Amino acid sequence: MRRRRHIQLPEGSAPFCDTEEERFDIEPFTMVIFGGTGDLSRRKLIPTLYHIFKEGIMPGDFSIIGFASSRMSDEGFRDWLKGFIMQYAGDEFEEGVWQDFSTHIFYIDGDLKEGGSYRRLIERLDGIAGAGRPVSLIHYMAVPPRLFEPIIKNLSGWGLCKGRYDTRIIVEKPFGRDRDSAIELNNLMLSAFDEEQIYRIDHYLGKETVQNIIFFRFANSIFEPLWNRKYIDHVQITVSETIGIGTRGRFYEEIGVIRDIVQNHMLQLLALVAMEPPAGFDADLIRDEKVKVFRAIRPMDEGYIKGSTVIGQYGPGEVNGERVRGYREEDGVSPDSTTPTFFAGKFFVDNWRWADVPFYLRTGKRLARRVTEISIHFKQPPLRLFSSSCEFIEPNMLVLGIQPDEEISLRFGVKYPSSLSQIYPVTMDFNYKRTFKRGIHPPYERLLIDCMRGDQTLFARQDGVEAMWSVVDPIIKAWEGIGMNDLPLYPAGTWGPPEAEALITNDGRQWRRL
Repeated sequence: MRRRRHIQLPEGSAPFCDTEEERFDIEPFTMVIFGGTGDLSRRKLIPTLYHIFKEGIMPGDFSIIGFASSRMSDEGFRDWLKGFIMQYAGDEFEEGVWQDFSTHIFYIDGDLKEGGSYRRLIERLDGIAGAGRPVSLIHYMAVPPRLFEPIIKNLSGWGLCKGRYDTRIIVEKPFGRDRDSAIELNNLMLSAFDEEQIYRIDHYLGKETVQNIIFFRFANSIFEPLWNRKYIDHVQITVSETIGIGTRGRFYEEIGVIRDIVQNHMLQLLALVAMEPPAGFDADLIRDEKVKVFRAIRPMDEGYIKGSTVIGQYGPGEVNGERVRGYREEDGVSPDSTTPTFFAGKFFVDNWRWADVPFYLRTGKRLARRVTEISIHFKQPPLRLFSSSCEFIEPNMLVLGIQPDEEISLRFGVKYPSSLSQIYPVTMDFNYKRTFKRGIHPPYERLLIDCMRGDQTLFARQDGVEAMWSVVDPIIKAWEGIGMNDLPLYPAGTWGPPEAEALITNDGRQWRRL
């Protein structure tokens, strides 16, 4: 369903145009949150559902059932959640809205591994929706991966996957620890669900700028002809965070930065930049093209990995004027840990469009600035016709900003006033909030809405997950045996170890100044 909305265009354009604005018509549903009292549920999931309800997007008939081991009544669960809603909603919290929303929330306590708990779940579902009434049922796996197997086997055994209900299941990343475990997880899910029922959620894919990469590339004839090895020198993708690992020390010791960020977020961004035009905007058509990119990424042997990738770990330092401790001093972290918190690498996509164009990726914790962006660096003109006092003249650059601001900017050279032939770099900027002056659905919210609607476009597909693991598994294996004395350390609040700088300067290029 869509609705008409008038958009005022800039002066000189037509006075107005009709645009079809998406209207999120959602069928009645019941969502069962496994791990309903966990951190993910109280910190992100329930506050997001509250906000969707507050915006008037929810259907009139919906239910949310928390399922966890803590003993609690419906009212006790609602009262317990209210404090978190108030904390995370901030000024947007409204008592009346919460009272209406909370009437849709229910709770079941029980052992997620025991079959008897699922009999009680069916009784509750029938009691809420009405026995024999068709139900759109969403299972949200807000639990550690070790609980997936008993939950899925019980769901299947009690007929909560197919047939009786129109069922979907949402799974959070990481999707396994490596390719083999990802295949094992997929086989487990496919033993109970069809691929069309499985929603693998990666919140980066819900960001407006990430979604817009496809539209920007293929709707603008001034860029698409240049989007290839003939005109593009290289691409940089940066995902940097100023925060440390917080209370996730034990979790991060098992995961590390490559599994946490590179295998999913960064390779998804790379694929959106490098993919060919899809045959249409059907979910599988878009995901088909992304999988082709993952499979075209040049395989890496240990020699290449040691020469073209860099890992590091943050030590004590200063972030935003505040002294912070190093990774090995964080709670839950081993004092002799060699878990990487920083990664930089040079990748190649070996296909006709991108042959020999390097894609430089860097990501890390406790870096100098929180920013996620993609910068496309175009080749310099073949002749240096203009004078410059600088040894390095900035190339034309297209920057797709993802966070903290969702924006697009184009950098190009102009003549500096009153000079003879001095080039000066300037920027043309587009910012979503400033231009459209309207709210944008946060990424997590957008993905939950899409799942409720049955739209898989922004969700990962299993063949893509396996292909991404095939890219990073050799990198993880090559660096796993590194010793404490060989692991580069970098002070918190910097841009990582010096080796990361050398990775790109050795090619005669520079990291974009952020």
